[in-house]
Amino acid sequence: MKKLLLILLCLPMIGFGQGWQKVIYPAGAADNEGNSVQQTIDGGYIICGKGNGQSGSSSDLYLIKTNNNGDTLWTKLYGGSNNESGYSVQQTSDGGYIACGGRVDVLLVKTDINGVEQWNQNFGGAGDDRGYSVQQTIDGGYVLCGATGSNTTGPWDSDVYLIKTNANGVEEWNQTFGGAGQDLGRSIKQAADGGFIICGTTESFNTLNLNGAYSIYLIKTDGNGIEQWNRIYGDTLVSGYCIQQTTDGGFIVCGKRESPGNSQSDIYLLKTDDNGLEQWSQIIGTSNNNESGRSVKQTTDGGFIVTGYIEDIDYYWGNGNSDVYLIKTDVNGIVQWSQTFGGAGHDIGNSVQQTFDGGYIITGETNDASVGGVNGAKNTYLIKTDANGNATSTFYIHINSNRKLKKTVDILGKQIKSETNQPLFYIYDDGTVKKKIIIE
Repeated sequence: MKKLLLILLCLPMIGFGQGWQKVIYPAGAADNEGNSVQQTIDGGYIICGKGNGQSGSSSDLYLIKTNNNGDTLWTKLYGGSNNESGYSVQQTSDGGYIACGGRVDVLLVKTDINGVEQWNQNFGGAGDDRGYSVQQTIDGGYVLCGATGSNTTGPWDSDVYLIKTNANGVEEWNQTFGGAGQDLGRSIKQAADGGFIICGTTESFNTLNLNGAYSIYLIKTDGNGIEQWNRIYGDTLVSGYCIQQTTDGGFIVCGKRESPGNSQSDIYLLKTDDNGLEQWSQIIGTSNNNESGRSVKQTTDGGFIVTGYIEDIDYYWGNGNSDVYLIKTDVNGIVQWSQTFGGAGHDIGNSVQQTFDGGYIITGETNDASVGGVNGAKNTYLIKTDANGNATSTFYIHINSNRKLKKTVDILGKQIKSETNQPLFYIYDDGTVKKKIIIE
């Protein structure tokens, strides 16, 4: 009698996070863009940016809530008759959201978990005032930074604007920093000591000491907004976009570095100690492209994830394009890998965060029909990657050729010897399993 051996191989599969790309745009394909993204407590995502305007305006602060697959659950617009943009959003301790933006005045909006507005506040004076970054503070209030033109004399001058509010958005105090040029704050975080760290750009105190030149500007304050120190960085023309305090108590900053008289730009990554003293800086770029860093976060392995864009130098002459750029570095800012996303159009990454599954979420903008956008209009671009920056699922299967059989069990897990007409499971020391049926 012949015996027939059926073997089914059960293999351990290790997934590194699912990936996908989404393009989000309102009816009528009006311009909109994503400037800030955060994963929410339900595993989905909240996006803040600029959307199609209401009340006679051409743009408003725009919030988009998605599920964990990037499918839109709701969108909301906030603002009045002025043109406004949203630049920063954070989920608050009550499950709702705090967002800031503005153009004529700084706009601060608090919503519930469904995006229903609970209150809004405006800050500023007679000039243009904008809020670029907001964070809930340890006392339950909010701190935001941006730029104010209300206290300056020149038509293009501005100062760094720092505002602290209570839990209802009522101003407790404000501070301004800067000189006779254009100075602005792009990113703010509450530091471990209860004070605040601001990252931005300064013309007034640039390292080249030239009119029109600019440098990265860091300002550290105490909990009342009183300046403790400030630092400027950059050997050429350098702008600061994002800051985060690192696990060692220092700070990581990303931005854009340009050379005077040269159209080329590179990503600039700067690491400082807790007093703002430079520990290292890295210039990330190639000779035939322009690159810019817009957002940086420290990752769970101690390294850093950066997003921004990479574009052909010929883009300025109408022959090139830009792509979303995602870069992973080690703890010293050395590039480990990079990925690009987009098509033949203009694609930019503005914000990145590591997700619960170890992957990354990016938001930005695209006008590229090849990725689902509408040509001629800006569309919100949302990209989810795995831990290696791939926007598709990646699985690794490995069988050890030197594995050893540990035991044979039946369907109930009882250890037995081989028998005919009964499912058997062969368990090996590397975790793999063979299922066999010997048919008489």
